Parts: sequence; C-alpha cells; structure tokens
Amino acid sequence: MINDLWYKNAVIYCLSVGSFQDTDGDGVGDFQGLMRRMDYLGGLGVTAIWLMPFQTSPGRDDGYDVSDYYNVDPRYGSLGDFVEFTHAAKQRGIRVLIDLVVNHTSSEHAWFKSARSDPDSRYRDWYVWSEKKPANANKGMVFPGVQKSTWTYDEKAAAYYFHRFYDFQPDLNTANPLVQAEILKIMGFWIQLGVSGFRMDAVPFVIAEKGAEVTKPSEQYGMLRRFREFLQWRKGDAIILAEANVLPETDFEYFGDDGDRMHMMFNFQVNQSMFYALASADARPLVKAIEKTSVRPATAQWGMFLRNHDELDLGRLPETHRQTVFDAFGPGKDMQLYDRGIRRRLAPMLDGDPRRIRQAYSLMFSLPGTPVIRYGDEIAMGDDLSLPERNCARTPMQWSIEPQAGFTKSSKPELPVIVDGPYGYHHVNVADQRRDADSMLNWLERLIRMRKEAPEIGWGDCVSLDTGDPGILALRYDWRNNSVLVVHNLHPKPVEFELQLDGEGTGGNKLIDIMDGGNSEADDKGRHTLLLDAYGYRWYRLGGLDYLLRRSEV
Repeated sequence: MINDLWYKNAVIYCLSVGSFQDTDGDGVGDFQGLMRRMDYLGGLGVTAIWLMPFQTSPGRDDGYDVSDYYNVDPRYGSLGDFVEFTHAAKQRGIRVLIDLVVNHTSSEHAWFKSARSDPDSRYRDWYVWSEKKPANANKGMVFPGVQKSTWTYDEKAAAYYFHRFYDFQPDLNTANPLVQAEILKIMGFWIQLGVSGFRMDAVPFVIAEKGAEVTKPSEQYGMLRRFREFLQWRKGDAIILAEANVLPETDFEYFGDDGDRMHMMFNFQVNQSMFYALASADARPLVKAIEKTSVRPATAQWGMFLRNHDELDLGRLPETHRQTVFDAFGPGKDMQLYDRGIRRRLAPMLDGDPRRIRQAYSLMFSLPGTPVIRYGDEIAMGDDLSLPERNCARTPMQWSIEPQAGFTKSSKPELPVIVDGPYGYHHVNVADQRRDADSMLNWLERLIRMRKEAPEIGWGDCVSLDTGDPGILALRYDWRNNSVLVVHNLHPKPVEFELQLDGEGTGGNKLIDIMDGGNSEADDKGRHTLLLDAYGYRWYRLGGLDYLLRRSEV
C-alpha cells in the first residue's frame, strides 16, 4: 500500500521539453536533449518529472492546443525518442507524469475539422455548438483582458462553438460518452509508453456542463471516478494530479469521500495565502488556509508549489490582501496579467534576495503536501517581461556561459534566452552554481534530500503552534511515533521567541536541527527559546536522530 502511495512523499520537477535542451540546432528543446540531462535531474534528487504538453500542436498556446493526442510534436522528436526518455527516467528511479489536456483541442485537430465541415460528422457532437450567439458569451473567460468571448462563429459550420479558453481551442463536449471513452484511450496509450500518471489540465472545466443554455454549470464528479478506475486498472500506482482552483468546501468532491477520485490536487488556497504571508509577514491567513484544507482522504495528497508556468493567480485572496501582494511583488502593470495575477518568476519577485528566495522554498517544502518545483527554480532564474503574457517566465534553461546559455546551437531560439541584467545567463547558470558550494543549486539539492528524509511532512498530521508572533510560523508534524518541527521568520529582522512543545513520547525537550546543526534544549518548564535571523528558518527533529529506530509499524 505504501509503495502504491509514492506520491505522498515525493518531489516533482516540472519542465517544458522545448525549453530544456536543444540538440538538433533548431532552437527548440527536444527529447534527445532531455535524455542528455537525465543525470542532472537524477543528481538533483527529484522523484518525478512532470512534462508540459509535447504532443503535436500548432503551438499557439505553448502546446496546450493539441492537434494529435497520439503523437509527439516533430520539433521535439518522435514516439521512439519519448520511449527512450521514459526508459532513461525509470533507470534512474524517476517517474514521468505528462499533461493531459482534454478540456479542449486545437482548432487544427482532425476532429474539429471534421465537426465543422459536416453537421452529420461523427465528431460534430464531440464539440459544443449553438445556432445563435448565447446571451452569456461575454462571461466566463479564462483570460480576461485578452480573450473577448467564450463563443465564436464558424462560417464553415454555420454555428457558434464554445471555447472556455482562446478561440483556437474549441471545448470538447466531455459529457459525450464517446469523448469520455477517447480520454480513457489517450490515457491508456501513454501509460503503455511508460508514464506513471497525468497532470490533468483545467479539471473543473473538464467536468462542468457545457452548452448554450447552461448559465450555472454543475460539475459531473462521477467522471473523475471513471478516470481513476481506468488508470488504476491499467497501472496500479499511476496517479492523476489535478489542476483545480476550487474552494476548500468542494475539495472532497475532487478527492472523493473514499479517496476514489483524484490522487492529488494543487493547493491554490495555500499558495495564494503563502504569498500574502511573504508580502506582509503575517502567517495567520496561511495557517487558516492550511487548516481549511487539512482534512482529506488518507490516500489523497496536496501538491504544494510557489510558481508555475502560468501567472500567480491571486483571485481567491480578499481585495486588500491581493493588493498587498501586488504592491510587494508585482507593482508594475507589465508585471500583472488577466486582472488577477502576477506573471513573474519568484527570484525577481523577491528582488533576487537569496535569504528570501531560500526561505520561500524552505516554507513551500515544509507545507503539508508534496513539493512541486519548476525548471530554473533551482538556480533562481529570472524572467523577460518584454515577452507577451506568460511567455515571460518560459524562457530557455540557463546551463552555462556558452552562447545561448548552452541551450542551443541556434542563434535564434524559439523563445529568447535571458541575456541582460542580473538574471542573464552570464550571471545565473547551472555550471557556475554547480562549482559553488553555497549556491542556490547546491542548497536546493540539500533541501530536496532533507525533505525526502522527513516523510512526516508528506504523511503526518500537521498542527500550527502558537509563537506569540504572527510573523513566526511554526508547523509540527507527527507520524509513526516521530515528530518534525519547522519554523520560519517572515520578518526582515531577527526575532527571538519561546515555544512550548507538549505531548508525551515526542522528545520535545530536545530539538535536533537537521539543516544547520543549531540544536535546542528545553528549560525546566519545557520551553524552547529560539532565535531566527531575518527571513530565517529551522528544521528540527524532536528527540534525536535515532528516529528510524523509534518509528512504529503501520
């Protein structure tokens, strides 16, 4: 059972094949290049790789406009190259998750071409049509400010088609049993080629009712159980990691009361509250978000993250909190996107301050769930705000000081490498940081190793401890007769505080620092007096380092 739940104590690394390593000189990364970097990823210590879309696509939305679900885009290689990659990953003990983008297809997909060309096409009902433009066509856009409507007229079809995203991404009619059967077929195909699961894109939209008459779409949660059942039948330890930015009261609808739906979900509630905590030095809303999302089935897990390939969505925060985050991390209009988020990478958001960057990752890794990092995070890459929308944070990986950061032999990569400023590849690259023992890269490797050796965070019960200061966050995890305590100082100044650790059998009188070696002994009243530097953090084991001997059986 524990082996089947490998995702409970994993570290997931997200990357775009096209932005990682180019070997054929066309300016676009490929699977051959990714295979050449597998030892780098193995050395980093990640448990799983999440690949952004690589299937055949016109590339108008960075691959999220799929035109063939059963093939690899020729720019990245072939199906043979993909199988070689999954084999190379398996040899290094790394699992592979891939994006499953089935809310919509590209308008260039053969299904849509057939659907629009003939009302009697077998694919006509695979999409959502209306003879008249619906009254709510100007509502529900995913990309407000860029997207004008959710319904577009197609002259060839002589009808309007529905698209929650861009107009070149027509929505699939996911309520159609034939479409659902095709989704299972797609999953089965890639499982057969070696993947260990999927990051399912836009899950609330996949399961929502669609149609011209639908004003308040209800969710078809039973669909999630069918996906889960099929996946477990094909590969017992395969998982689905759901992108579902939903309110905590609906979490169990996605996990399932019996844990029979999604294995994992990204915790957007905690993510947004975490950025407010970093901006305001007030951890109280973050603690509330952790508590609201703490109850979940035993087999379910949260995916914790700082930044991803999209904008930092702040839409769940109260307006005053949202403005605080904007003021701190994205004050310029060119830094904001879709009237709700920030489109920057983490390092420039935190002004390149290594103390704050490391604290942010220490915090994220110590939250109750599985940490998910993104390529370039490990070297604190920056962004290029001159690029449109989300492309600013999708620039090529910076490997060395060689031309084009060692990413490609081409003089014109598809997205430009960052050259100028403090985040240019001459200043920020893997090769230089590999040789620097105190670099972000080597620090994150140590953090990943430490996190994997603290399964209490992935498996255990989490409780927030009272520190008497809203800017000091103390989280304690208990699991199988062992306990871990992680404390963070969100203030820009050193803080000394007292902490009382209660509970029998937890060894709370002795705190062993597993990061830097600064241990603590409790006084005769059982209190610890701790001193944290500005933006400081500590990871402690309670009792001693013989925890493996004290760990109880399941």
